[in-house]
Amino acid sequence: MLHALVIKLQLDGLVLVSTNLVKVYCACKSVREARSLFDEMPERNTVSWNVMLNGYSKAGLVNLARELFERIDTKDVVSWGTMIDGYVQVEWLTEALMMYRAMLRARLGPNDVMLVDLISACGRMEAILEGQQFHGRIVKEGFDCYDFIQATIINFYAGCGEMSLARLQLERGIKEHVASWNALIAGYIRNQMIDQASLLFDEMPERDVFSWSSMISGYTQSEQSELALDLFQRMVSSRIQPNEITMVSVLSAIATLGTLKEGIWAHEYILQKSIPLNDNLSAAIIDMYAKCGSINTALEVFYQIQDKASSVSPWNAIICGLAMHGHADMSLKIFSDLQRRDIKLNSITFIGVLIACCHSGLVEAGERYFKRMKNVYHIQPNIKHYGCMVDLLGRAGRVEDAEKMIRSMPMKADVVIWGTLLAACTTHGNLELGEMAEKNLKLLDPSHGASTVLMSNLLADAGKWEEASLERQVMQSLKLKRSPGRSDVVW
Repeated sequence: MLHALVIKLQLDGLVLVSTNLVKVYCACKSVREARSLFDEMPERNTVSWNVMLNGYSKAGLVNLARELFERIDTKDVVSWGTMIDGYVQVEWLTEALMMYRAMLRARLGPNDVMLVDLISACGRMEAILEGQQFHGRIVKEGFDCYDFIQATIINFYAGCGEMSLARLQLERGIKEHVASWNALIAGYIRNQMIDQASLLFDEMPERDVFSWSSMISGYTQSEQSELALDLFQRMVSSRIQPNEITMVSVLSAIATLGTLKEGIWAHEYILQKSIPLNDNLSAAIIDMYAKCGSINTALEVFYQIQDKASSVSPWNAIICGLAMHGHADMSLKIFSDLQRRDIKLNSITFIGVLIACCHSGLVEAGERYFKRMKNVYHIQPNIKHYGCMVDLLGRAGRVEDAEKMIRSMPMKADVVIWGTLLAACTTHGNLELGEMAEKNLKLLDPSHGASTVLMSNLLADAGKWEEASLERQVMQSLKLKRSPGRSDVVW
């Protein structure tokens, strides 16, 4: 409508107006319309070229961005930075570094935003040597006095697993920067050093909502749910207002403990404090109710927010929750509804779908979904998807097909997959494959007690009483124990 009004008022010849229209189209992810308007512009300036370039880069269309970039006669630091950022967004670090070097040869220096972008990418890709060079450039340019850059450097070293260097950066930096303390805490947590994170948290001269949220998340991730909830209560007592990130971790901790009463309180707290219900928080609420045994409430919450959801997270939570509760028909019905929406599916979606097929014995449907995941949605199956398929085929008595599935996997089978095959062999009396499965299982985990029990039962069912007795004697002599069950957060 604005575009039409511009044409009606004959303002489309003004470069300022047309450039902003191109920006609007790009912001609305309509890069084709933006490019069409850009090509029709009678006059363009450097800003016009940069706006169109940024539209391509933000959309991940780096090849089209590069083609446009090469046509810019007068490239400024924004042009180079936009192109570099485009490569960083799609994790083409080599191309980003080549572009950076080409910019230096053009006698243009980097700005603070570009250096933050590059050193952040080095942290994500564990490119320690390249990142240290950018660190040196940051110091040389005098940018290291900014709190957000200091925090970025700490994040970089933490991403590369160099926690001593990350700690050194905090000690040499400005101690008043809360963001730097938060970055180091997050780094310790990412590197599974929760005790060091806790000590640092206690040392902090000042804490904000991100400090508290990081520690609560750390305790939740390290399976210390009680500590996570205790810290949350301390946070509330300190009159720090939790945000949606805090509450996601709190709900995850409650889901792990399965304490429905606390879950209901947390849900009411979110509503009472008007904490924004984004997709991740909605998914956490649904997941909490499902794991606390209240699947009907989980379904009610999902129906309330489904039309507001812009990502797949809440859908994954309810699909997986229903599947785990044995409501396979409802799970697959919701998945069918999801397919008709403009929402991108991910690997977790198909874990829920395959679990639903397992619980209902829908072998052909499971095989069909598994193929569609690869061929239609271009999602590469991971070991959990293969585990679901082995379970599905094994439950249906197709243990030979399950064994072929294991052999076709692009990764090595783990304890769970061999254990699943062994359980299927025990159920359906396939001694030959069962012995093979147990052999592979023992190679991975010699102390796996459950496999010894299953093998003993399989041998007994086959009438091999002496061998079954020997298996049980081995278990008793080694004092093997069964591992307790656990479940993961599914969004």
